[in-house]
This record gives sequence, structure tokens and C-alpha cells, in this order.
Amino acid sequence: MAKSEGQKLKLLYILRMLEEYTDEAHPMTTMEIIRRLEAEGISCERKTIYSDIAGLIDFGYDILQVSNRKGGGYYLASRDFELAELKLLVDVVQSSQFITPAKSRKLIRKLEKMAGKYDAGKLQRQVYVAGRIKTENESIYYNIDYIHRAIQEDRQIGFTYLEWNLQKKLVPRGERRRVSPWALIWQDENYYLAAYDAQSGILKHYRVDKMGAVEVLDRKREGLAQFEKEDLAAYTNRTFGMYGGREETVSLRFPDRLAGVVIDRFGKEADIRPLDGESFRVRVKVAVSGQFFGWLAGIGKEVSIEAPPRVREEYRQWLMGIIDRKEDERD
Repeated sequence: MAKSEGQKLKLLYILRMLEEYTDEAHPMTTMEIIRRLEAEGISCERKTIYSDIAGLIDFGYDILQVSNRKGGGYYLASRDFELAELKLLVDVVQSSQFITPAKSRKLIRKLEKMAGKYDAGKLQRQVYVAGRIKTENESIYYNIDYIHRAIQEDRQIGFTYLEWNLQKKLVPRGERRRVSPWALIWQDENYYLAAYDAQSGILKHYRVDKMGAVEVLDRKREGLAQFEKEDLAAYTNRTFGMYGGREETVSLRFPDRLAGVVIDRFGKEADIRPLDGESFRVRVKVAVSGQFFGWLAGIGKEVSIEAPPRVREEYRQWLMGIIDRKEDERD
């Protein structure tokens, strides 16, 4: 490296050293800074280091000098993110359902660089969240970007909707779709797109991680009047529900064509056992509650609870309670 070029980069090298290798317990001496600069092909004297550090402090960096029996040195006292904040971000990344495992690892490595060498190991955390299923659609990040761009540019999007099959693979469902995107909704650890479907003339929602090959089209959005009539908060509450209740392991029986419904709810690790070529059994841990029974009832008579008997009886009583209430209302 030419001397003049090295001098131009010297401040950046010093700043990077302080960011990556120093904290209150690990200050860097002037001589160590000089040795590291020499390893990069930059020669300098002790007095120029004092001047460079002073320049960084004048610019706004919180660099402190300490003295101790080992000689002391300089360290970066504050960063853009404190360690506690980085730990929180790591926890969010690890536990978020819509971020794939590979993307989670990549993001955490970037967060580790922001912590510095000595605190990076403290970010190696493992967050366990019951029932948390990670998406496997790596394109979701680009899909979200395309959707935001389409909304900002008032354009429609095209995409292929995907569904799970019995082999636990995401495969296209039906023909390619064209809709007018109006809002992204974050609900139950997933992104949903609220979009106007001109063919049906109504507002629909789509799981973004189930959208494949998203593209922004050269078509102006439609459905503004329909979207403005909707209270988005009310729409979200009406459309999505959350579970809560006593935890039980249950065996459920479904027709094969509903494999995607089961994998969407319980993940690819669900214990699915094919039965007679037309149906399958799945053993899953659920929160036994009215919300769970409502989910089953929404699927219809094609799903049945095979075990345990007490949960099957609770479901029967729950259904009978609805029937009895409806009959009382008619009387």
C-alpha cells in the first residue's frame, strides 16, 4: 500500500480496531495500535496516534483512555447498540417464525460484529419458544421488499401461491395470481398481505411466506374504494385468531388433501402417518380451548379427534353447546 494511501485510511483502521477489539476490560495500547497498523502496511509514530484518537473524539466517538499496571490504553466506551439491546435483537431473530434458520444465522453474525470480539460470544444464545415453526421460504425477504415497492409505486403484483403436500414440500397451488396490494399485516408471527382481487371483487389476505416468484407488474392498482371501506384493525381481528388453554397431545384424522392445513398450523415436524390412501393421522400438542375447537369446526366434518377420549368428548360438548344455544335463540 502506498504511504499516502495508507495515511488516508489510517483513521478508518484505528476506528475499526477500537470497534472490534476493545471494551472497558480490554483497552488497546498505543504500541498495539501501531503494530496492527504496520500489519496493514501503514507506518506511524506514537504522537500521530494521539492526534488521530483526538480527532475521532472531536468527531463524536466516545473513546476513553485508561491507565493501569499493564499500561492501559484506549477503548470504545459506547456503541450504536448496547450489549443488552443486541441480546434482545438476537432473541427476536431466533424466535421469529418468518425468518428462516439460514437467514437467522446470517443476521446474528452481523449483530455479533456490532458487539465486538469480546462480547460476540455473549450473543450465542438459544431461545426456545413452544410451538414456534420457522419458515423455509428464503425468498420472503425479497417478497416483502417487492410488495412494499408495489404499494409505494401504486402497482399490482403477480405471484404463485404455494401449499404443503404430504411429502412436506411447498408446491404451486392453482394458476399464477394477479392482485393489488394494499397493506402488510403482522399477525401470529407471520406476514400477511391484504390485497384486492379484481376477479372476485373482494379484499383477500395471503401468507407472504407462501407467495413464490413475486414480481411488480406495470399495472395500476385497483380496489381503492373497497380498501378504504375496511377498518384494517377490525379486518385483522375478524380474520385471525390466537390460541390459549390447557396443553394436550391429541391425535387427529384428516383427508390427504388437507395436509397443507396441518403443516401450516403445526409445522413440517408434525408426526403425520398415512392411513388408507385417502386420509392420515397426526399427533400434535395443542392448547385445548374454544379457539382450538373453533379451528376444527371451521375445517368441518372431515376432521375428527381420535384421542384422547376426554378431548373428543370436550369437543362434542362444545359443539352441542353451540347447537343448544342456537335452538334456545330460536325458541
